[in-house]
Amino acid sequence: MASARLPLDVPAVPTAKLEAFLSAHTTETPFVVIDSDIVAERYDALVEALPEADVFYAVKANPARPLLDLLVARGGNFDVASRNEIQMVLDAGADPSRISFGNTIKKARDIAWAFEQGVRLFAFDAEEELAKLTEHAPGATVFCRVLCDGSGADWPLSRKFGCEPEEAARLVVLAAQAGHPVGVSFHVGSQQKDLSAWDRALAEVAYVADALHHAGHRLAVVNVGGGFPGRYQEAMPPIAAYGRAISSALRDRLPAYVGAMPRIIAEPGRYLVADAGVLQSEVVLVSRKSEFDERRWVYLDCGKFGGLAETMDEAIRYRLRTPHDGMADGPVTIAGPTCDSADVLYEKTDYRLPLALTSGDRVDLLSCGAYTTTYSAVGFNGFAPLREYVI
Repeated sequence: MASARLPLDVPAVPTAKLEAFLSAHTTETPFVVIDSDIVAERYDALVEALPEADVFYAVKANPARPLLDLLVARGGNFDVASRNEIQMVLDAGADPSRISFGNTIKKARDIAWAFEQGVRLFAFDAEEELAKLTEHAPGATVFCRVLCDGSGADWPLSRKFGCEPEEAARLVVLAAQAGHPVGVSFHVGSQQKDLSAWDRALAEVAYVADALHHAGHRLAVVNVGGGFPGRYQEAMPPIAAYGRAISSALRDRLPAYVGAMPRIIAEPGRYLVADAGVLQSEVVLVSRKSEFDERRWVYLDCGKFGGLAETMDEAIRYRLRTPHDGMADGPVTIAGPTCDSADVLYEKTDYRLPLALTSGDRVDLLSCGAYTTTYSAVGFNGFAPLREYVI
């Protein structure tokens, strides 16, 4: 089994609370179950590791209402990408002052609606977007996203979002001249393994801050984004190491602000919810392409279109658990159930599963609390969206 090769510092099994649910629950697969206690623990751990930052949960990771309720009760903030996500958070009781409209691609009418609700934090990365904000969210705090190359991340977020530092410098000056408190944001890529990634990004922030200073303005916000990891097949640094790296980089790259830092924002998603979830699936078929082929094909009832989109390019490599672990195993290709040839999860990564595995067996995919239900198709091939339970 793939998870047998995990480093010792990576837990091999879910919590007792999750185990009890899985043992007692015989519902139709696939489904995800989330242990809310882990989400609370992760939130508290990040607050402790990075005390200078306001934590804004990236709602896109998992917008389940019980999780939003939990974070509202803890005084959390929320990074949202759409009008619907804003409404979800407001319905959970969050004050609009705790919401950041972090998508750089927004309709003018959605900006106006968010501003009417009381949202006062908005992202942008283009002059046209700034013009929309100036017209429909006058005086709001706006932060310009700078490009990051995403090196060191398993799920890079480069190219589509952000602009070059020179352009960001020009745009924040324009924003300040238009009456906005201004800031800079970046995202070093999701599941970021390289702790120095934040230092490289903050060097670009320093360039923008210097240009802003020469124009007679100061940064109001620095948004250090997300990138904090879940636990998949590879070992990752502890969250305290991320906090130390970011805190040190802030001091080193923004020395003029030491003692009077801008508002620091962090946007965790995966870190808070990934390890809280287990996705239970069922083996639909085990086959071989020829009688003498050593490699078996294992088809699960959950694939790329059912919530496992992050297996694209085999970027996120989930840990698997079967009823036959510890028995003789062999190499496998793992695929989903749909009639689409792209619905192959793992073909290049060296996954090995027990030879005894057969149709009807249940397979647990660990650390599936993030980016599964939100990536699940509405009804491709008639398969139902991924069900979720929060305990």
